[in-house]
Formats: sequence, C-alpha cells, structure tokens
Amino acid sequence: MTKTCPARPAHPLASAVPLALLIAAALAGCGNKEEPKPAAAPAAAPAAAPTITVRIGHVGPLTGPQAHLGKDNEDGALLAIDDLNAQGVEIGGAKAKFELLSEDDQADPKQGTIVAQKLVDAKVNGIVGHLNSGTTIPASKIYFDAGIPQVSGSATNPKYTQQGFNTAFRVMTNDVQQGLVLGEYGVKALGAKKIALVDDRTAYGQGLADEVEKSIKANGGEVVAREFTNDKATDFKAILTKIKSKKPDLIVYAGMDAQAGPLMKQLRELGIKSNFLTGDGGCTPEFMKLAGEAAEGQMCSLPGVPLDKMPGGPAFVNKFKVKFNTDIQLYAPYVYDATMVLADAMKRAGSADPAKYLPEVAKTDYQGVTARIAFDAKGDLKSGPISLYKYVGGKLQFVETVGGGAGGAGGDAPVPAKGDGQK
Repeated sequence: MTKTCPARPAHPLASAVPLALLIAAALAGCGNKEEPKPAAAPAAAPAAAPTITVRIGHVGPLTGPQAHLGKDNEDGALLAIDDLNAQGVEIGGAKAKFELLSEDDQADPKQGTIVAQKLVDAKVNGIVGHLNSGTTIPASKIYFDAGIPQVSGSATNPKYTQQGFNTAFRVMTNDVQQGLVLGEYGVKALGAKKIALVDDRTAYGQGLADEVEKSIKANGGEVVAREFTNDKATDFKAILTKIKSKKPDLIVYAGMDAQAGPLMKQLRELGIKSNFLTGDGGCTPEFMKLAGEAAEGQMCSLPGVPLDKMPGGPAFVNKFKVKFNTDIQLYAPYVYDATMVLADAMKRAGSADPAKYLPEVAKTDYQGVTARIAFDAKGDLKSGPISLYKYVGGKLQFVETVGGGAGGAGGDAPVPAKGDGQK
C-alpha cells in the first residue's frame, strides 16, 4: 500500500533551499514506500513413496538328523531376502520390504501340514519349500486351497506337480529323470548286471527307488533284492546281511545322507565289495563324513549341473561363504532361485497379492543362479540335466552331466546343489 504524506508547513528558510533538495527530503521522510511482501512459503516436501511388507514362508527340517540340510535351505532363502531388500525392489509403485517366516517341519509329514496352516494363517505372500517330498506333497494341498504360490527348491517326487495344483512349482529336475539316469548309469557305465535297491520308505526314497528299478530293467539289468529301512534308522546290518547273500554288483540307496553314510560304512564292515550308488539325498559332504573311508570311490547323482558350471554359481558360492561362514550343503542355490522366482512374478504382476501374481509364476522366464528357469504346464522345470559325481579324497568330483543343458568340463564340485529332502 502507498502511504500519502500530510502537507508540511512552509519552512522559514524554504526560499533559501533549492527545490530539488526539498523534494528529496520529502521523499526520504515518507514518499512512495512499498510495504514488504510476505515471505514465500517453503515448497512442500515430496510425498514419501508407499511401502509394503512382503512375507515369504520357508519350511524345512531345522531340528533332527536333517537339520543341516534344512538350515542350508533356510540360508539360501535368507540370502535372497537380503539381496531383494538391498535392490530396493518396487512392486506396483510401492517399495517392498521382504521378510522371511521360517518354520521347522522336522521332515515329518504331519508336522509339515501343521506349519503349512500356520503360514497360511499368517497370510504369507508366497511359500518356498518344503525341503522334503514327504512334507511338501501334503502341505501343497493346504497352499492350493489358500491360493498361495509354492516353489520348492528341493522336493523331487513327481507326485508333487502331478496333483493338478496350479500353485505348485519346482526349480529342479524331478525323480523320473534322476531315476532314469541312475538305473542306466549303473547298468551301462558301471557294468552292473545284478543290482540291489534300498530305500527309506519316504515319498522321496521310495519314489526314486521305483524309478531306478524301472530303468535298471529297461536297460537289461536284474534287481536281485529290494529292501527298505526308515529315515530315522542307524543300524542296517540285518538288511545288508540279506543283500550280501545275493552277491550284487551294485547297491543303490535312495534316501538321505543321515542313513546313506552309516549304511555305506556298515556295508564295508560286513565285507560286501559291491559298488555303491546313491541319489541327491546322499550326495553331500555329510555323507562322506558319516561313511568315512568307505565313501572313497563311490558315486552319487545330483539334478542340475555343477556349481562352477551354473550361470551364477561361482559368485553365489563366494557370497554364501561371506555371509554365513560355511559351505553350501546341497540345496541353497535352488532355494535362492525359488525365492527370486516369487519376487520376479510379483514385480511383473505389479502386486504381491497371491491371487494377482500367481498367473505370472506360471509364465516365468528367469535367469537364476542355477539355470534359466521356465516351467511346463505341470509346474516342473522344463530342462533338467542330471550330473554324476564320485567321492574322492573327501570331495565330490564331477564325472559327467546327462540330459537337458548338459555340458561343461570336469573338475571338483564345490558341493553341487540339488535336491529333495526326506526328502
């Protein structure tokens, strides 16, 4: 606003003061003076980006004789969670904070269904697991009924993806493929004519042994004995004594390392000279520890290629070692990929709502640590090679890879991965 100065009385010396000075004085005293404008309001801070919490459930045996494998799975999932949070993943325009809810199913089917329902009640966004086929299969019905995507990094029994559940996926080769290779390798590569089979009666062990038996017969071999134990046993001398009388060229064991190791050791203590071959459940450092000197020169198989031949294998080994200060046991790289597959589907769907991102899981085309991951109509990995290893000097020495994606030179496996628990 402009202030108007009141008229001033004439100064006695006005006539003596130049007009210009009088005008200047008048202006200085009150002239056309603008009031100060109010200060501009500070600019509003940009609104913080919304955030969402994404909860991934993990299940495996964290206690009992398979706890070392369950912890290995859990560590694979934890590493994936850490990497996703470090990447600042956004889902549907919101920054996602990933959390892992881990449960112990003790490799027991009944406990598996209990913890599965617990995770459903906790409203997890997705499931990684279970480790064992025997727990994965009954739990898969609970996740299917709740509409929650489930990706296993280790359950290999074919039934898991043959139930018609559109929520069930796996990121590794199943036991139809592994059994085919074990049976053929035993007959043709190892030259065994008479073969004895032993399994642990779990969904994994019995299922794998059934597939091996089919393959042995298809390749001209003879199954001279079919015995079984359980996944808690430690004494195998009774069944081994029966097998000894059959004089097999080869004994194939389908089960986990906690039984495979002592069985191998007792086999030699009884003077049985047969070669020994086992599947992924016994293809571990723990087997060599439990079997001792008896492990030397025997063989095992793992779905997939050796870690040092995997697309992200060497980097993963280093990262895992730095974070956990331990070596990979078996399945950690696959569980890492399973977790990443869920997150990738969420990003593509723009939602962590299971109902909204489930269709994207089926469309997965993801470059993982272990392989390029894509699923067939049942939820199985489209391409599934099997690798053979020999126990040499306390290490798993790579022999060859058979099947889809096969290739790569030989060398020591820094503990390949694969699998299935109780599998």
